[in-house]
Amino acid sequence: MVLAYLPSPAQGVWHIGPFPLRAYAFCILTGIIVAIWLTRRRWAARGHDPEAILDVALWAVPFGIVGGRLYHVITDPELYFAAGRDPVRAFYIWDGGLGIWGAVALGAVGAWIGCRQHRINLLDLGDALAPGLVIAQAIGRWGNYFNQELYGAATTLPWALEIDPAHRPADSPYVGLYHPTFLYESLWDLGVGLLLLWIDRRYRVPRGKLFAAYVAAYTVGRGWIEALRVDHANHIFGLRLNDWTSLVVFCIALAVVCRPRRKAPAETAAEDTAVVR
Repeated sequence: MVLAYLPSPAQGVWHIGPFPLRAYAFCILTGIIVAIWLTRRRWAARGHDPEAILDVALWAVPFGIVGGRLYHVITDPELYFAAGRDPVRAFYIWDGGLGIWGAVALGAVGAWIGCRQHRINLLDLGDALAPGLVIAQAIGRWGNYFNQELYGAATTLPWALEIDPAHRPADSPYVGLYHPTFLYESLWDLGVGLLLLWIDRRYRVPRGKLFAAYVAAYTVGRGWIEALRVDHANHIFGLRLNDWTSLVVFCIALAVVCRPRRKAPAETAAEDTAVVR
């Protein structure tokens, strides 16, 4: 007998006159606003013009949304292009389906364009952005809650998530309680964001390594959370595709974090002088 559980939201769309207000879009937008706000503060604290962050965001955000959707559609094409499916639904972003890896990759291209206009080093921007970006992901995950998607296997834990019959897996239509993997990832992302802020305050982190630390820490959490999910996913050698992506990206990020810092010529010259003395 289950004594407690998390209820499903009564609805995910509200109408203001003829205009729909979708919770999924609201969560994504709120996360973007928080990320821009925090990055502006961190950029200003580094002695830079915070207004430049808004200009870069005008490039990075649209590129990121397009990239996130492309990743989702490319990795799960059968959801849109198989027989009996409607290809037009590939454009229905409000129904969910934004892959973080595509969002980061193409968002970086947009950020690079914006950085070139303001003569900003992309690695410096990435380090300033990292905490805000992962906190934005924590907020955006609540959009999956309102869409009743991306939940895990059935469970009777007190924090189990109730899923309405219309959103349950076809192979278990009479099971109503599942792992709230959206909540697990949201809490993990928030923890990563706080960890990055602490690291940046406590240590002098070399250029580019804070963003790499974000990627490494995020993928660790994404790996075990992905293993709990029961939504549709393509598998390779028994693992979900996103697990393989997380593993590859984690290895790259870890290599960047562990790579010895290259000393600037001035530092090398100072050390040589000290040795001679």
